[in-house]
Amino acid sequence: MSDAKDTDEDGEADGLRKIIHVDMDAFFASVEQRDNPELRGKPVAVGGSSGRGVVAAASYEARKFGVRSAMPSVTAKRKCPDLIFCKSRFDVYREVSQQIRAIFRHHTDLVEPLSLDEAYLDVTEDKLGIGSATRIAELIRQEIRAKTKLTASAGVSYNKFLAKIASDQNKPDGMCVIRPGEGAQFVAGLPIRRFHGVGPKGAEKMARLGIETGGDLATKDIEWLRAHFGSFADYLYRAARGIDLRPVRSSRIRKSVGGERTFSRDLSSGSELRETMEDIIDIVWGYIERAEARGRTVTLKMKYTDFQIFSRAKTVDRAITSKEEFAAIGRALLEEVLPLPMPIRLMGLTLSKLERDGEDEAPRPDAQLSLL
Repeated sequence: MSDAKDTDEDGEADGLRKIIHVDMDAFFASVEQRDNPELRGKPVAVGGSSGRGVVAAASYEARKFGVRSAMPSVTAKRKCPDLIFCKSRFDVYREVSQQIRAIFRHHTDLVEPLSLDEAYLDVTEDKLGIGSATRIAELIRQEIRAKTKLTASAGVSYNKFLAKIASDQNKPDGMCVIRPGEGAQFVAGLPIRRFHGVGPKGAEKMARLGIETGGDLATKDIEWLRAHFGSFADYLYRAARGIDLRPVRSSRIRKSVGGERTFSRDLSSGSELRETMEDIIDIVWGYIERAEARGRTVTLKMKYTDFQIFSRAKTVDRAITSKEEFAAIGRALLEEVLPLPMPIRLMGLTLSKLERDGEDEAPRPDAQLSLL
């Protein structure tokens, strides 16, 4: 691993791509702090502050107290009593995102947005003929700061997996370069939770199997991994060796965007389920806005206490473009199934039949995210 401040030479071997992953630092919260000087240096959360509200984004000052996105607002407030809540302003976030993407496209047309605040860039052949991916990443970060007064972190490497990991290495306002020949060694020292797609439950399962780091994972052969992780095994096998052959794609459609919540206790009453629905609507619409997704089908998913899964969907004749419309469909789907035959332990909402979107970054066959 090399810190970009030490050198501006990339050292790419012939035939390897030059990939940059740029990730804005606490994007939504940073925009709020930029636009309201009174919020600077203070713990800020974007989202609803009501009893059923959810944190959509948190400033680094708030993260020091353990506040994270998708956390219930009451929990966030308990962790950080001085937390300041701001209502989301997605029109503003989209406008800033467009400024940032214009900076990217000044250097390359191979830009793959993952959400409003992050993207992959392939600068193997950059428009300005700079040649050094590290130098391009430095220039991009400087341009973002100059034009938006916001900071971005960047990762530079020879594939997407490593570039994304590198962008998180020196956050906030940092940069990291992983050079050819360094990928496997770098990954070996990573906690398994840093692997994209490995959530808390996955990490717990791996710990039970004796896998704590990328190095531990690299000792397992593909047959063993397939026996324990099924279709996820191939990704894990390659990632543990720093291998990723996916190209940067400037246009790709994902199938769905959604989220689900597993409850600490089973729910059955209509009032509790309606409150929970509002919670899920808030956070899932945040995912939808981040992904700039527009779709025509809303699906309600529930898992009963006996672990049977039930779903109901509604498709409209045009893309859903507002939170109000998405919320109305979600609420209507819930009302159609009330009262429930038995309590449920999980509820989720998904938007599908998408018309425009970025690629699903998580190395999983769906875009369903756990809310807690």
